[in-house]
Amino acid sequence: MAAPGGVRARLWDGPVRLFHWLLVGLVAFCWWSSGDHLNWHRWAGYAVIGLVLFRIYWGFAGGGAARFSSFVKGPRATLAYLATLGSRARSETPGHNPLGALSILALLATLVAQVVTGLFAIDIDAFEGGPLSDRVSFELGRQIAEWHELSFRVLQALVVLHLLAIVFYAVWKRTDLIGAMVTGKRRFAVDPALDRAPMWRFVLGAALAAAIAWIASKGFRF
Repeated sequence: MAAPGGVRARLWDGPVRLFHWLLVGLVAFCWWSSGDHLNWHRWAGYAVIGLVLFRIYWGFAGGGAARFSSFVKGPRATLAYLATLGSRARSETPGHNPLGALSILALLATLVAQVVTGLFAIDIDAFEGGPLSDRVSFELGRQIAEWHELSFRVLQALVVLHLLAIVFYAVWKRTDLIGAMVTGKRRFAVDPALDRAPMWRFVLGAALAAAIAWIASKGFRF
């Protein structure tokens, strides 16, 4: 039987937390550097490529709440969870809930669009461009640059929704999502006993993601 007030149990592993906070910093840095510091902007973008590739890999190779299979559900489960939002009962979902899963998938898809368009984008003076900008015409490169800007606006909107959800869960559901992403632990009625992935999977995934990001920075030229 759980102790009164529940138990403080392990939720997010180190790789997920590291990915989350590095991504927060890099996206903010990319935004800041997109004007007069395009060289830094490019290198930050390559780092984002590595992070996104790693998170996709970790969604299959990671353990516990990191796996996509643990939180990506069908329409029925999502609608059923949506019906519980009016209750003030603390969330007991170990990780992303079915509704939050849609947000995570949307964020990852938008980040993929961001980095892919960034590889091909060309600035208005044709002085700056991504490592693959020489593979497309100037007109197409400018169109892709506009898509790059549009996808960032979508990303900004998703970030705002993400922050609003954090506030909602903190105030209404009495669930501390930020603290869990810092410490890796959260309070549950019963310990969900999530499994862990072995360290070698993390090392392999990090090495593969870094290698692909580096190759992308070179325009996939060997």
